[in-house]
Amino acid sequence: MDNQRLKEQAHDVDVTVWVGKSGTDAVVDELNDQLSNRNLVKVKFLRAARAGSPTEEKARTLADRVSADLVETRGHTAVMHR
Repeated sequence: MDNQRLKEQAHDVDVTVWVGKSGTDAVVDELNDQLSNRNLVKVKFLRAARAGSPTEEKARTLADRVSADLVETRGHTAVMHR
């Protein structure tokens, strides 16, 4: 499926994973489980998780850890697909 169609589908998807002060390590297992059951997962990076790093950078690192594709990042929310 092409990236544009995934972005269109992501519009109606709610955020189901929140990355907080515990960082990305705390959500890897949960994100893996959700990607196994869903086509797209939205991840919100809270202020405490960003700690001065760009959301795009954090999202790419997390996507790599769960072997997912980063579809897009808007603001502090990322969409991932596997």
